[in-house]
Amino acid sequence: MCGIAGILHRDGRPASITTLTAMTDIIAHRGPDGEGHYCNGPVGLGHRRLSIIDLTDASRQPMEMRDGRFVLTYNGEIYNFKELKVELSARGHVFNSSGDSEVLLHAFAEWGLGALLKFNGMFAFAIWDNHERKLTLARDRFGVKPLYYAELGQTFVFASEHKAFRAFSEYKPRVDISGLSEYLSFQNFFAERTLFTGVKLLPAGCYLQISQGSRTVEPVQYWDFHFEEPEYAVDENEATDELDRLFRQAVNRQLVSDVEVGSYLSGGMDSGSITALASSQLPFMRTFTVGFDLNSASGVELGYDERTKAEHMSYLFKTEHYEMVLKAGDMERALPRLAWHLEEPRVGQSYPNFYAAKLASKFGKVVLTGTGGDELFAGYPWRYYRAVVNDDFDHYIEKYFGFWQRMVPSGTMPSLLGPVWNEARQTSPIDIFRGVFKEHASELRRPEDYVNHSLYFEAKTFLNGLLVVEDKLAMAHGLESRVPFLDNDLVDFAMKLPAKMKLGNLTEVISLNENEPGGKAQRYYERTKDGKLILRKMMSRHIPDEVAEREKQGFSAPDASWFKGESIEYVKRRLFSNTARIYDLVDRKTVRSLVDEHLEGRENRRLLIWSLLNLEQIMESSF
Repeated sequence: MCGIAGILHRDGRPASITTLTAMTDIIAHRGPDGEGHYCNGPVGLGHRRLSIIDLTDASRQPMEMRDGRFVLTYNGEIYNFKELKVELSARGHVFNSSGDSEVLLHAFAEWGLGALLKFNGMFAFAIWDNHERKLTLARDRFGVKPLYYAELGQTFVFASEHKAFRAFSEYKPRVDISGLSEYLSFQNFFAERTLFTGVKLLPAGCYLQISQGSRTVEPVQYWDFHFEEPEYAVDENEATDELDRLFRQAVNRQLVSDVEVGSYLSGGMDSGSITALASSQLPFMRTFTVGFDLNSASGVELGYDERTKAEHMSYLFKTEHYEMVLKAGDMERALPRLAWHLEEPRVGQSYPNFYAAKLASKFGKVVLTGTGGDELFAGYPWRYYRAVVNDDFDHYIEKYFGFWQRMVPSGTMPSLLGPVWNEARQTSPIDIFRGVFKEHASELRRPEDYVNHSLYFEAKTFLNGLLVVEDKLAMAHGLESRVPFLDNDLVDFAMKLPAKMKLGNLTEVISLNENEPGGKAQRYYERTKDGKLILRKMMSRHIPDEVAEREKQGFSAPDASWFKGESIEYVKRRLFSNTARIYDLVDRKTVRSLVDEHLEGRENRRLLIWSLLNLEQIMESSF
């Protein structure tokens, strides 16, 4: 787990070691254990190291093949590197280290781009080919590790975080208005666009190749999610047994490390099951929970503190357990540093994640997280049930798009983006939404087909945003977070499970009349215990039934209450200020009206308020 950066001057100018070092210095938090730099003519590769596997200098990067042809800078972990090492050794490769970096390099030398489909892990890397004078960038299947790139005139640059581009005098940060419109619609970016003009995030499951003299840079997809109904009958007991085997295998794979491994532990079943299996394999394990002071919370937020549940599971699994309690005001304290590390706004209210990583980093370098279980096994049934019965694909897009406008509906956007509307009006949020589905079934015959489309959408967008946040806020503290649910074999299996093994009330929901008096449809939309059925059944083998059957609960602070209570003065001071930077981009009167709706208790606009606060901090620190 590290930070990488690089330069390719397409006009042939020699890469500057001074500039390259400045790039890696900016992201030094990602790798406090060491640094390395390689310059050869127009190319420069930089690396900051967080030592996890093979702590010796034999795994120092950038790393060169013995013949000097390929040079690697890499961030991540290849969990099946030992198996690949055996295969490569049989083909004549000789290794000098005990780590995965050298295996990745030799795998690329042996199989080229074909190696990407052999890797089971999380990675973002760059390899320079001195023979063909070609640079290859690649990102793992699921997008666990980020990789940004930009073109500054004749110079192509890349890095784990785009703040590294500030090392170049040519780089002048500007807000991408289309990106801003996309974010204010969905609280997320769906593809490669970012908040910064000209800066792109290499999409998950993609590689990119650029030669010294090439003029175009286009990502190529080598892998994608594909959720589908099986064409054969699936025995539920056999499927549960196989899921158990794959889940155990995934957790065991991700325990490979030369340093201690800990785990986040909420009151839910995903992190609980990971902890149960990991603690059975490790003689000593630490777990970490962030809870919330609920003295001023109300409504559903009264259940947001899961410390008691986590403490019970720590007792069951005999872990050394640590907790942190967040209060109103902790967001304000964290936001300047959080925004600098996050760089651009992304999905969710992420400051609790920042504190969780801060806590875990005090006791080690590696932590397991339960991210991905919901997106693979349909953990959000109230979302899918809104779009299971449709006339056709266009009807599905219309319904699901309406649900996923998380912050500002299209009708309000002209007013909100008034100062930049002439440029923003060229962006169509619904076209961005539709663009996620590059391909879709020519005939969508069953509600299950639409459920699988919804799972695809969330894996490509919502999960992608969660992973970017997870990486940056963990690495802000020199912490590697691992995601056992995103194991190749486990994901492949999950995508082929029938929808009925994930959603128990699908048949009944199909017959619901959304306009039926009494709100029966609404009650089903709000159900949180219906999803992940086969996962719950399997996990009951490892955790208490009451945990496996517990309703889904996100990791959120009681901000809806805090924003109109203890944090109200902070919200007003930041968002109603005459000097607030966001008003270069958004309309002051519209923001005031939307925020007042929340402060007065008329609407819950906690996502919008958090996003505006985050955006204001980013504007102050980045532009």
